[in-house]
Amino acid sequence: MTQTLRLTGYAHGGGCACKIPPGELEAVVAGLTGGSAPDGPGELLVGLDDGDDAAVVSIANGMAVVATADFFTPVVDDAYDWGRIAAANALSDVYAMGGRPVVAVNLLAWPREVLPMELAAEVLRGGLDIAREARCHVAGGHSVDDPEPKYGMAVTGLADPDRLLRNDRGRPGVPLTLTKPLGIGVLNSRHKATGEPFPHAVAAMTTLNRDASEAALAAGAVCATDVTGFGLLGHLHKLARASGVTAVVSAAAVPYLDGARAALADGFVSGGTRRNLDWVRPHLDSGSVGEDELLLLADAQTSGGLLVAGEVPGYPVIGELVAAAGPTLRVI
Repeated sequence: MTQTLRLTGYAHGGGCACKIPPGELEAVVAGLTGGSAPDGPGELLVGLDDGDDAAVVSIANGMAVVATADFFTPVVDDAYDWGRIAAANALSDVYAMGGRPVVAVNLLAWPREVLPMELAAEVLRGGLDIAREARCHVAGGHSVDDPEPKYGMAVTGLADPDRLLRNDRGRPGVPLTLTKPLGIGVLNSRHKATGEPFPHAVAAMTTLNRDASEAALAAGAVCATDVTGFGLLGHLHKLARASGVTAVVSAAAVPYLDGARAALADGFVSGGTRRNLDWVRPHLDSGSVGEDELLLLADAQTSGGLLVAGEVPGYPVIGELVAAAGPTLRVI
């Protein structure tokens, strides 16, 4: 029975494409920023203000704690692969801050009267295997009975507070590097609709951003974010806005997974991707770049790569940051 069930059919969306739209989310959390700091240990270095990838609090002995949580509905039908993808995606938030994951706890929502618990065990096994690859402990977690399956992790890591990768540290004249190709969203949408597997997309989603993070730090980068549910354009807009710069993307330089353009041409575009593009349009100068290209640049990624302000050896440069001039985004 577990071999014939299609997990993606039990969810209204898939992966990071089912995020609450960025504009709506910002309105919800708008009243939670600022205010006086609580009387407690440590100093909050990164919080809600700029919508960065994780929270960072300085502690004793020149160390900082990095904390994040991420979970989503099935993005592929294979339970083990979904667990691996969700874990890699959650761990990515720590890497995107320049940190090292130390311990994670599972977050599991499961329709226990609909889907076999054996499948839930496979999801958790996948998450555990990726965490072990990251040399991160997994210690328990929390589960609820839910009509829709969801899985992810809350992850705690450590970082050097003087060597963080923040989304508000971009400066004019710095190149932009992307460490994974785009196209995960449209391929996942095709998989959900047709059942066609895309092993190369799974391979991309389960690749840890650890090496890319370490390479960025070694190259002297101080500004980065990861590319997930808000797409390249959405996450780059947040980075450029927080840094007070304009980001220029060369569309021809952006790499894509095999089959991504065909999936787009066949109409496999998620609602999340369209909402991403609608959100950035008021802040975007796209010149003569066509709508299809913009949809790919706004494609909602799941466990995507890092977007680094700086040149990182071994990864493609896709644009640059320039002095603020008009919109935060320019695609040429």
